[in-house]
Amino acid sequence: MSRDAAVRRYPALWWELLRVCWRQERRVTVLVLACMSIGTVAFAGVGLAAKTVVDAAARDDVTVLVVAAIAAATAYVCDWLINDICFTMRMHVVERVGQLEIEPGIMRACSQIEEIDHLEQPEFLDRITAVRGQAWAIVDSAWAVVESAALVLRLALTFALLGDVSPWLLLLLPCTAVQLALENLGHRGARQAEIAAAEDGRVQRHLFEVAVGAATSKEVRVAGAAGELVRLQHAAADRVVRARGRASFRGAAFSTVGWAVFAVGFTAALALVVREAGLPGGSLGNVVLTITVGSQVRSVLQMAVNRSSDAGGYGRVLEPYLWLRAYAADRLASTGPGLSPPAELREGIELHGVRFSYPGASTPAVDGVSVRIPAGSVVAVVGEYGSGKTTLVKLLAKLYRPTEGRITADGIDLADLDTTAWRARMSAAYQDFGRYRTTFATGVGLGDPPRMDDAVAIDDAVRAADADSVRSRLPRGDRTELGNGFGGVDLSEGQWQKVALARACMRVGPLLFVLDEPTASLDAPSEHAIFARYAARSRRIADEGGAITVIVSHRFSTVAGADLILVMDRGRLVESGSHADLVGRQGGTYSTLYGIQADAYATRLPTAPAPTA
Repeated sequence: MSRDAAVRRYPALWWELLRVCWRQERRVTVLVLACMSIGTVAFAGVGLAAKTVVDAAARDDVTVLVVAAIAAATAYVCDWLINDICFTMRMHVVERVGQLEIEPGIMRACSQIEEIDHLEQPEFLDRITAVRGQAWAIVDSAWAVVESAALVLRLALTFALLGDVSPWLLLLLPCTAVQLALENLGHRGARQAEIAAAEDGRVQRHLFEVAVGAATSKEVRVAGAAGELVRLQHAAADRVVRARGRASFRGAAFSTVGWAVFAVGFTAALALVVREAGLPGGSLGNVVLTITVGSQVRSVLQMAVNRSSDAGGYGRVLEPYLWLRAYAADRLASTGPGLSPPAELREGIELHGVRFSYPGASTPAVDGVSVRIPAGSVVAVVGEYGSGKTTLVKLLAKLYRPTEGRITADGIDLADLDTTAWRARMSAAYQDFGRYRTTFATGVGLGDPPRMDDAVAIDDAVRAADADSVRSRLPRGDRTELGNGFGGVDLSEGQWQKVALARACMRVGPLLFVLDEPTASLDAPSEHAIFARYAARSRRIADEGGAITVIVSHRFSTVAGADLILVMDRGRLVESGSHADLVGRQGGTYSTLYGIQADAYATRLPTAPAPTA
């Protein structure tokens, strides 16, 4: 979505946001609108009452003078108090709607997109960065428009009063217009600079997290990389500050010129009113009215400029917010509902010339893979790092769409299957598993949300993953909070993996069960034991519904019991067959790499000689 297209959609979005405020906080919304109306009337009353006080004093009319003085004081206090109440109530509505409607909406829009390729695109990440933590600003943009309208009405009343004193005072109107125009020019530049600096902002925040994060602190300290990280973070932050600074200085220059124009106009107009007051029939009250109301023009104008600038300046979040909504809507519209997956697999899954390339990559991650995976089989995908193993299983999960070719399940193209329904018949444990800072039970139960409160299902999943050893060490068992960042118990890398494996076992009877190097942090014997356990589980679920288990590993020795082994190299499927078949191919990729790893694991360090006296 272009910027101009986004700007054209602002009014519709503002109206939508106000309707949400009305639905969520009707009473408070009414109170805010009422405060704005009362404040406008009270503001005009201050000037009129002050004029009446002076004129009554000149006529020695004590009664009118006292009443007018009380009215002036009441109007002033009312205006001040109403503004304070209005601000407090408005921020309450803004925060509530932002936290309960806008931020969850952004999360839903992003997570409902079936694939994950957008999470690797800079233009998407830049916009997510721009709106992160800014839900309140999105909602406040609508209120900025409403408040700007109320302040414009105040200005209109102000100029009506001043025009009644002298038509010359209406010359302040074009001076005000010049001031507003110059302020908006400055804020437009600031908005553009904010978007342009988004990528550098992401870089400097990422480097800060790397430098201070617990997960990376060990490597940073051992390598002595802290100084370089600080330098890189400083350079990225400096680019952000410089871009924002240049925009701020330009905005300040525009603002200074605008206020200078207004000051000259107001001074000239006041001189004319003072001159007329000295003529026969002149009124000192008019001078007081001009000074009182005219001097407040600056504050009203400042508030009007600030809120109208807010309304325009919020374009820094409105534009990416609308872009994200449009992007998500387009992606969702291009998918739509699909076919239901088969109740059980009878034939299996087949890849037909599947090819996939990451955006900007010079070579495909998966290149022309064709293979049939029989129903009920345990399949191992092996290969060196970067061979395309993980990309292949992501294609099976419909996390990416093949660039070329197709994948079928019992003859049905995965592209035609309903993605949500297909994933509901899957379970998976990935090497980059989630570390949910929740209770242990929730961390496991999230593997199958409809049954996440089922204690029996959680127990079964924990036993299936051999994670009882983790739970038994927790002070409150299932109810123990995980992660010391939120006051819970921290786990080792291996323990977090056990929780992830238990989570993958929550779903009963999946058609496809994926284990993508979920034990990469464990030693080879532990990994072998876990894979043996999961192979046995896979046999059981295969008998129930023809389920296929796909095990991804770079350790060849742990997958010897698989029915079918797929050997990947630089995105291509170079060999396939059983362990015995592949080992027997002298000079083959699998046989060679298997031999290298077997020799490495068989090697023992020589025993150190006993020290001599």
